[in-house]
Amino acid sequence: MDRTGAGKFPALNAFNKENLPRIILVAVTAATITVTGVIFRQSIIRIIPLYVSLIVGILQSRASRYALLIGGINSILYALVYVYLGLYASAGYALLFSFPLQIVSFVAWSKRKYQGSTRFRELSNKARIAVFFGFAVSFAVLQIILEAAGSNHRILDNLSSLSGVLVSVLTIFAFVEYTWIMLPAGILSIALNIATVKTEPGQVTYVVFSVFSMICVTAQFFRVRRLYAEQRREEKKEPYGTKGETVI
Repeated sequence: MDRTGAGKFPALNAFNKENLPRIILVAVTAATITVTGVIFRQSIIRIIPLYVSLIVGILQSRASRYALLIGGINSILYALVYVYLGLYASAGYALLFSFPLQIVSFVAWSKRKYQGSTRFRELSNKARIAVFFGFAVSFAVLQIILEAAGSNHRILDNLSSLSGVLVSVLTIFAFVEYTWIMLPAGILSIALNIATVKTEPGQVTYVVFSVFSMICVTAQFFRVRRLYAEQRREEKKEPYGTKGETVI
């Protein structure tokens, strides 16, 4: 087991057989984004966040805490893109939530670091029910606000943004449930980007990236499950503070 820190950037450290699929995935996605960007004459400000996100996605697939640091900074660029597209909820989420919360999450994860990731925990069933109802109420309130603001694709924008907020909050405390929510959030992201293609054909580059992101999110889901199971096994041998704790 690598505890030396050499695995901080496992997807970028070596061109070996294990990393080859990731390298090919990034290369193909980057090339597709570039070609579609040129075809639809997209502004460079709409393309740069996607290139940065390719790195974030690969780190994310390994549940690396450094994905949070780079992703947080990249959120500022995404906010500018969302404003341009008239997706005000997504823009507000990127700038006011995603940016600060990812930086805070990186700091929190670093304090509980485990290999290149962190030590995870899980919510109790009562906490999960509370989260569900909180999400439903927030959705209803935000929907009213978006109706008044005239936001485009309101339902998808609302669901996508609130899912992102929930994922961000759970990520700060390293609750494994954040990986569960990222799966439907990834599907929502694909749907939202496809919906915007009707009015913004150049948005096809974001459709390409959202598919790439979904692949990384799925890999992260299984990676976190493996890490958490490993931590639970270690917990049985050597108790460690909050390892494997369930929060009520």
